[in-house]
Amino acid sequence: MGYCTWANMNEANRIYHDTEWGIPVHDDRHMFEHLTLECLQCGLSWDLMLKKREIFRECFDNFDYDRIAAYNESDVERILNTEGMIRSPRKVNAVISNARCYRQIREEFGSFCDYIWGFSGGKTILYQGHSTGKIPVSNGLSDKISKDLKKRGFKYVGAVTIYSHLQACGIINDHDKDCPCYQKILSEHPTVTKRRDQEVGV
Repeated sequence: MGYCTWANMNEANRIYHDTEWGIPVHDDRHMFEHLTLECLQCGLSWDLMLKKREIFRECFDNFDYDRIAAYNESDVERILNTEGMIRSPRKVNAVISNARCYRQIREEFGSFCDYIWGFSGGKTILYQGHSTGKIPVSNGLSDKISKDLKKRGFKYVGAVTIYSHLQACGIINDHDKDCPCYQKILSEHPTVTKRRDQEVGV
């Protein structure tokens, strides 16, 4: 299965790869969950994010951005004191701040999904060379979206984090061409092929 063999590292990775990674997301709550997991992952392993995902859901009201946007200091303390939670006040406060920024984008564009999919014309992008394993850590698109999100007040949204988010939510299809998910996404969702775009870390 080419480089998608990362999915076989453990059961959690397999389930995530087979049922979520790269499948286009058009639901704002699900999109916020993906974005939040990528932000929380900064400096940590993705395995840890999957292991702690249910704890995150418990702490952040199943990623209900409206509820999170209304959190106060007592909520921050509650979250930080939750057993198994990441003990990072900066990240917890960033999630709350991002939820408030998320709502502002929804007010402006109707939904966050409409906003972020607008960068790809509503289509999943296949970059030339990616299906054979030449995957960057960031590119021109992720850098553009990162800068726009930062301008809107988002935190922990660097170009590398956003590239991972675009892969996860299906805006970029970076499955191996021999992976069953690659063809499934290709056949079920609008797709556009593009040239490589200011790629870093290939």
